[in-house]
Amino acid sequence: MRNSRVRLGAAAVAVAALSLTAACSSGGGDDTGGKGGASSKPTKAPVPNYGLGTAADSTGPAKAVPGAVKGGTVHDLDQAGFDYLDPAQQYVSDQLSVSLLYARTLTAYKIDPTTKKTVLVGDLATDTGKMSDGGKTWTYTLKSGLKFEDGTPITSKDIKYSIERLFADFETQGPQYIQSWLYGPDYRKLYKGPYSGQEIPANILDTPDDKTVVFHFKDAHADAPYAMAMPVTAPVPKAKDDKAAYNNHPVSSGPYKIASYKPGKSLVFVRNTNWDPATDPIRNAYPDSWNFSLGIAQPGLTQRIMAGSGDDKYAIDLSGVADPTQMAALTSDAQYKPRTVNEYQPYVETLDINTKRITDPKVRQAIAYAFPMSQVQQVFGGAAQGDLGTTLLSPTIAGWKDFDPFGKKAKPAGDPEKAKALLKEAGNEHPTLVFPYANTPRWQKISLTIANNLEKAGFKVVRKAIDPTSYYTVVGKVNNQYDIYRTGWGADWPNASTVVPPTMDGRNLQDGTNNYSFLNDDHINTEIDRIKAITDLTKQADEWRTLSEYSLQHDTAQVPFLFDKYFNIYGTGLGGVTYNSVTGTINASTVFVKQ
Repeated sequence: MRNSRVRLGAAAVAVAALSLTAACSSGGGDDTGGKGGASSKPTKAPVPNYGLGTAADSTGPAKAVPGAVKGGTVHDLDQAGFDYLDPAQQYVSDQLSVSLLYARTLTAYKIDPTTKKTVLVGDLATDTGKMSDGGKTWTYTLKSGLKFEDGTPITSKDIKYSIERLFADFETQGPQYIQSWLYGPDYRKLYKGPYSGQEIPANILDTPDDKTVVFHFKDAHADAPYAMAMPVTAPVPKAKDDKAAYNNHPVSSGPYKIASYKPGKSLVFVRNTNWDPATDPIRNAYPDSWNFSLGIAQPGLTQRIMAGSGDDKYAIDLSGVADPTQMAALTSDAQYKPRTVNEYQPYVETLDINTKRITDPKVRQAIAYAFPMSQVQQVFGGAAQGDLGTTLLSPTIAGWKDFDPFGKKAKPAGDPEKAKALLKEAGNEHPTLVFPYANTPRWQKISLTIANNLEKAGFKVVRKAIDPTSYYTVVGKVNNQYDIYRTGWGADWPNASTVVPPTMDGRNLQDGTNNYSFLNDDHINTEIDRIKAITDLTKQADEWRTLSEYSLQHDTAQVPFLFDKYFNIYGTGLGGVTYNSVTGTINASTVFVKQ
């Protein structure tokens, strides 16, 4: 998963957490230290159920938020602008948070405002889809009464057209699941998009009537309902499509439509009177309008919301995290506690070990034992911006269970003596580790902290600074000359099918791979194929978790150290603020303005 803060902080060094390609590279944290104690208590999964909802769950209107009223304007303060409003191009967290206002999708996440329980339900569709042909074919039926902002009915042809647009040469930033599932990894060579004058044939993507869409995938994909929740399935009316320029004025299928947009400066939404709440189980749409002020820098943004003067009383930042310099005040002053949100994001920070260079698992395990989790957590901003993480899967993943094979929570500062013993067993008591880091104040400090602890265990560490704008490009080269480096990953949806294959499959080791440790374990490769074919998602989730635990314990190609968390404050004039743990952002659907 890509996260907006990756973009803001130049790839590896952003504002306190991360990102949605085959899933997502972590962004990391702001370059300013923050305060907050270490957290070594057992981690608990935040939501008990990420399953598929029923057809009944998919009916509207959305469950009322206690105390909510209609009216008023919400003011969103955003550090940057939105690179993409075209749903086909949206993949990072800030874009996902805003698209919910105007773009409905085949499926979406229904979040109970009281219990936080999150389930996937039909949004435009009557349910989460009907599977056939062993998971290769998925059929979706559209609800009645769906309309675009101009009152034109939304039909299956609009959904098909939105999928066809994904193949256009200018549509490069969105997720690629559906395209590759329909045509294979070389999909752009096989279909050029609708502007070529051709449609996707019915044996691949069919619309037998105005309410039915049928996807015929090349292989089984039991988690297809989750892929349908991404903005790429939002309907696009062919008559209003002006290719790349559509990015500035996407046509609404949701409760709000764009009233004005000045890229990098402002974005204003007003009500879409052709949206029917009876069809929508997700969105409450209480405010009359949403005003986004873009390019509001930190420090300053968080302080404005804390002070709450004028319209800032009704201010929020849907995807950004609080300025780390304000963490001490926000976590200790009682006046802020009722209006702060502190929840897990779907990202795990890891130290990846180059298995092509560090070939002995015992040496890799020694690195894991020596790693100073608690010290690194402190520089990241403390426990409020990240829990100590000991698994390769985030607690926001279905089927997640705590797992700590190296006893890191008992000794979060590291266990150099255990590491020394392993190096002695390996017959290599003083191995050299070349350690690149993004050349920013934060990572200068973190890399030195890590190096000092590794040297206590007997390692010789050579630190090398890298331009942060090219960090992932450099460490993603298969023949890089580095031994350890920080990366991270986040799931595109709450199933580890978007974590394990992209980060552990050893059959696609080429420059730009997301398998940054270059792990190539025959057992893992074989298991990936077997687990993908499982059509029971609950069983599949258990199998992915088991395989991730095997990789951590046996291969130790990655050392997890932090579960990223969203932490921010909102204005005193807002209520109904809930959180979407799948995207790692505030859930705009339930927010209301106090009257």
